[in-house]
Amino acid sequence: MANLRSLNKVFLLGNLTRDPELKYTGTGMAVAKLGLAVNRRFKSKSGEWQEEATFIDVDVWGKSAENVAQFCKKGSGVFIEGSLRLDSWEKDGEKRSKLKVTADRVQFADDRKPDGAGGGVAGSAAGATDNVEEEPFH
Repeated sequence: MANLRSLNKVFLLGNLTRDPELKYTGTGMAVAKLGLAVNRRFKSKSGEWQEEATFIDVDVWGKSAENVAQFCKKGSGVFIEGSLRLDSWEKDGEKRSKLKVTADRVQFADDRKPDGAGGGVAGSAAGATDNVEEEPFH
């Protein structure tokens, strides 16, 4: 096995928090900006089920960006494979940064096809973690 010292890979399954925002760069490359909500369900110390949402910004490039913009909308389920990227900028003289995901692959994960007929590509994966019990981060 290769001597692996670094790995930047994420897998996310969640729902879009807004309609994809499709734009084109000066060279004509498509980029879609997505907002993704990923839920984590866990039992609290008192034994009650709790749910926690994490909101993630995702950039999708090329033909995948055009497909996401055409077939997905707010609430659509998607499975994203990608990598983390730290964006840094300055605003009002103050340095800011944000951790984002750049998607390498996007798979539709709705229970319905894009035309609304049912039986989406990864429909059964949408609730796959509903019964996972995790320790809370307290």
